[in-house]
Amino acid sequence: MSGYEDAGNPEAETADEPPPPRVVALGGGHGLHASLSALRRVTTDVTAVVTVADDGGSSGRLRRELGVLPPGDLRMALAALCGDDEWGHTWSEVIQHRFRSEGELHGHAVGNLLIVALWELLGDSVAGLDWVGQLLGAHGRVLPMSSVPLDIVAEVEGVDPARPTEVSTVRGQVACASTRGRVRSITLVPEEPPASPQAVKAVLEADWVVFGPGSWFTSVLPHLLVPELADALVRTPARRMVALNLSPQRGETDGFAAHTYLEVLAAHAPRLGVDVVLADPGVVEDTRLLRAAAESLGGRLVLADVAAADGTPRHDPDLLAAAFDAVFRAGGG
Repeated sequence: MSGYEDAGNPEAETADEPPPPRVVALGGGHGLHASLSALRRVTTDVTAVVTVADDGGSSGRLRRELGVLPPGDLRMALAALCGDDEWGHTWSEVIQHRFRSEGELHGHAVGNLLIVALWELLGDSVAGLDWVGQLLGAHGRVLPMSSVPLDIVAEVEGVDPARPTEVSTVRGQVACASTRGRVRSITLVPEEPPASPQAVKAVLEADWVVFGPGSWFTSVLPHLLVPELADALVRTPARRMVALNLSPQRGETDGFAAHTYLEVLAAHAPRLGVDVVLADPGVVEDTRLLRAAAESLGGRLVLADVAAADGTPRHDPDLLAAAFDAVFRAGGG
């Protein structure tokens, strides 16, 4: 179905309504935290599938020292799924807490250490995350997108300002996210990493799959470069939604208009169709171009106010939840 429509407020639930939708959210970092904070208000069946390419900060140190998956984005996803009661608030703060010291613990997040400890004890990354989720009372499940740690390699134009058209290669999530050039495309190392079987299963059994918001090249697109996961995202009977960012990310998506995100998505996953594109009207420069980009992917454009009221480029969890709920109720058509 083409065209666009405004997303309204969700109606009160009634006893004879269908069960809540099974939703899989893809991404990492602060963007995935935003979508999960909203989705847990809408459904009791949400699964986060998280990138595992972080090589900076506490995650990078643990990855290099112990050879484990980087736990930071997984930790943030678990924190987002904590409830609004005292238990949820407390545990969310605990696992996000970072040590401040002059020693080796400086900068490490408590949740990163807890997750890695369970991985070492259980020998199973998914089981470890499930145990942390139970401890936190998480309203959903968190899974890694791959069973091995990954590196992102980006083709970047204009890293050297003196050579603005020269394309060079940048490796590592931190380097890609902070580059001074313009990212043109990404690949993964290893080139065809194994997908998490549980993540593939969740995608194939979902009612909705949500891409974004988040760092486009380093958090959202990597899922489409894991062959088994990418194939599941194409084959799944689930409807697919793209939730667009509220502002370009310095370095990674400088100069992006709203429709550019969809063009880059299509370039990296030409077989992927999209049912709904969700955007805040306040950040859409040209609705006609965005609507055309959504239609080229087979979807419709939904405009809804989802930005925080303080003017910062952050999603308001309640507004985003209302928009998600309205889209889920309307379906993909």
